[in-house]
Amino acid sequence: MLAKRIVPCLDVDKGRVVKGRKFQNIQDVADPVDLAKKYNQEGADELVFYDITASNEERNIFLDVVESVAAEIAIPFSVGGGIRTLSDIHQTLRAGADKVSINSAAVKNPQIITEAALKFGSQCVVLSIDAKATENDKWEVFVNGGRTNTGKDAIEWAIEGEKLGAGEIVVNAIDTDGEKNGYNLELTRAISDAVNIPVIASGGAGTMEHFANVLKDGRADAALAASVFHYGEIEIIDLKDYLAADGITVRRER
Repeated sequence: MLAKRIVPCLDVDKGRVVKGRKFQNIQDVADPVDLAKKYNQEGADELVFYDITASNEERNIFLDVVESVAAEIAIPFSVGGGIRTLSDIHQTLRAGADKVSINSAAVKNPQIITEAALKFGSQCVVLSIDAKATENDKWEVFVNGGRTNTGKDAIEWAIEGEKLGAGEIVVNAIDTDGEKNGYNLELTRAISDAVNIPVIASGGAGTMEHFANVLKDGRADAALAASVFHYGEIEIIDLKDYLAADGITVRRER
């Protein structure tokens, strides 16, 4: 069995790591380079970096910050936010990213997934889906930092993303983001069951049990979290010990 991955997330705004709830009430947290070094040392399996306002502000990602973070870590590094073209992807990979996460641009131009996969390899292309439950009794895809409802069905979009060439999917559940009441197991499981590529669950981690639940019941391949790690509420090494004791295969340094 492949090891399940624990993935800290750096939501970055104007060069600083920030955190909010349900994509709102954003608060300053720390310097991204300092946090990246910390997570690299503590046994994180990967690191995700999102420039959370780049798409909405229609600007390019802050590549200087990406470079600074990449220089300090030795684990896989995924970067997203404001990536709209193949040139953006190329520059981001050259700045030190191992993977590029595409969200709003992929909804507007799905072919960018295929073009990127053909040029850089599917392993570099992550489809990030911001999903929220709607009155239509389904999960719909939101873009521009959760501000705009596209009306697209999240599960159908995940299936399409895989067919287009994405090598991985991140499922960001807006309803549970920052609430610390647990991941959206139903949404995560539905997408995990619908595709054959790895699925990373995001949004809602508050306890070690929440990680175990989404990796087992949600059938996620990895669990992404931010504030529980940023504020020292959960230490990665302790979390991996907990998961291993629960029968979940994880990579441990000791």
